[in-house]
Amino acid sequence: MGNPDVSGGGMSSDRVGVPAVVEVASPMRAPTIQSSLAVPVAIASAGDQATRRFVEFFAATIRNKNTRMAYYRAACNFFGWLEEHRIVDIEPIHVAAYVETLQASAAKPTVKQHLAAVRMLFDWLVVGQVLATNPAHAVRGPKHVVKRGKTPVLTAEQTRQLLDSIDVSTAVGLRDRALIAVMTYALARVGAVVAMRVEDYYPQSKRWWVRLHEKGGKRHEMPAHHTLEAYLDAYIDAAGIREEKKTPLFRSAAGRTSALTATAMNRIDAWRMIQRRKADLGMKGRIGCHTFRATGITAYLGAGGTLENAQAMAAHESPRTTKLYDRTGDEITLDEVEKIQI
Repeated sequence: MGNPDVSGGGMSSDRVGVPAVVEVASPMRAPTIQSSLAVPVAIASAGDQATRRFVEFFAATIRNKNTRMAYYRAACNFFGWLEEHRIVDIEPIHVAAYVETLQASAAKPTVKQHLAAVRMLFDWLVVGQVLATNPAHAVRGPKHVVKRGKTPVLTAEQTRQLLDSIDVSTAVGLRDRALIAVMTYALARVGAVVAMRVEDYYPQSKRWWVRLHEKGGKRHEMPAHHTLEAYLDAYIDAAGIREEKKTPLFRSAAGRTSALTATAMNRIDAWRMIQRRKADLGMKGRIGCHTFRATGITAYLGAGGTLENAQAMAAHESPRTTKLYDRTGDEITLDEVEKIQI
């Protein structure tokens, strides 16, 4: 690695034109660290202190599981690229060359995420005195400004059509309708929805509320829309789980049967369910779990709701993030374009 005591091994100028394919490093298990994370060869060969700091960076500093794995894959990609090009002393020019390589085959947000992961990892190694300086510190990523999100959004009519098309004669059908409704009416992330327990749907005053455990350990509580309340009640009663407070709310099905298990659904289960329901309806276009969160935000703003309230309801840190989900201007823009009479 870029230890100041190690000389040579740098990359010559004719190697900067790196290939577009980014390989993942051949991992090896650190002998003194008990961990589920495999350690890249370059890290393991730098000694126990480097290995320990590498594992601690992911295990101790990143609490969100999805972010942890995304950063881990990014770091392994980078060290794999270094190994492929036989780079020992890592310098800013090498990090910049890697970024250039990645830009040829990945979207700008992916490139920025990879660079952020590498930069943060090196900062951690510098603090742990594994490296003297951070070679990624001065490297700039691609400029990426987003004013309109790419998440597909359904109209109110399309959403209603999808919900009404679900066969609710089984507990699985009632589950699917309720899950989609939580994402839509509570503006919830799918990860927070599948993590809900039965106790996260609870009475308060004269209404029922939903409790969502969002990113960063935030607990977010929302009053349930009357339609959502009806859907959740129907599902919970049919599943017979109302008194099982500490158990998963949205449960996986046993194979292709209509029987529910005691195991919670995961995000992939939810995505596959949505694809099945979409196919059953014959709906065209691409949709996913996040579609319903964006659809709920758009419907709320289209009905005269304020951006500030939408931000609070969606548990966004910034109103700019909430605005990315807003598609209320699409129809206005189309009307204006059609005024061009040629």
